[in-house]
Amino acid sequence: MPESVPQAVALPLAAGFLAHIGPAATWLPVVRRHLSPRLAGVGHPRHVALTFDDGPDPVSTPRFLDALDGLGARATFFVLGDAVVRHPGVVRETVRRGHEVAVHGWSHDRPWLPTPARDVRALRRAVEAVQDVTGAAPRWYRPPYGILTSGRWAAARAAGLRPVLWTAWGRDWTATASPASVRGTVEAGLGGGGTVLLHDTDRTAAPGSWRATLGALPDLVADWRAAGWTVGPLADHGTADRHATAPRVLGRAGAVPRRPPEQGRSRHG
Repeated sequence: MPESVPQAVALPLAAGFLAHIGPAATWLPVVRRHLSPRLAGVGHPRHVALTFDDGPDPVSTPRFLDALDGLGARATFFVLGDAVVRHPGVVRETVRRGHEVAVHGWSHDRPWLPTPARDVRALRRAVEAVQDVTGAAPRWYRPPYGILTSGRWAAARAAGLRPVLWTAWGRDWTATASPASVRGTVEAGLGGGGTVLLHDTDRTAAPGSWRATLGALPDLVADWRAAGWTVGPLADHGTADRHATAPRVLGRAGAVPRRPPEQGRSRHG
């Protein structure tokens, strides 16, 4: 077979793959912060958006709802459609307690191959599941792993959802995560106006890793409030506006010093 034949096939395939996966470069913090602050979840500089991914989980999510009640804080929960249909009561309780429910997709898959029609169907199915259980249309979409392919962008537009990723995360899915490590990782790069990504379940993480996140929550919320920031869901974050005010960053010059982590607290505490 002439060399030009496979090359003629390979070049269009490569171009198609790049068109599919290229937008996923927004997974890189430096890309989205500079090119798309709204996608990064940059909102009002005196507010922090608290978000959780991968639920609902009948074991762990209620623990987070109780903790947030005790802290007087509300959050946005990005849920998976296949878990919503299995645990609708957890979703209803999330809404009853004043939290916002958003869409994380139907399942927690990696979109390496272009499947635009499937992307549209799956996201529409997830939106319908959330709407059937909560009685309200969801507003936000965060894809699994933060990978926004061209197909997922198109699916989000078709479903009337607004994609949003994050400005800081806690690396709380690892087996070595602890309340102190989650707190330190979040605050290393978080400023007012940021969106925080955490997880209320270990569905796609190390078993029991959610306990580290739960243990970190009280100190995180206390630190943010000490810095003069309010804490709440994306609905209260003002991400539709662009703010020129430079946010303070915890742990950096000019920030409110954070309290030292409590000693002796295990990641299962």
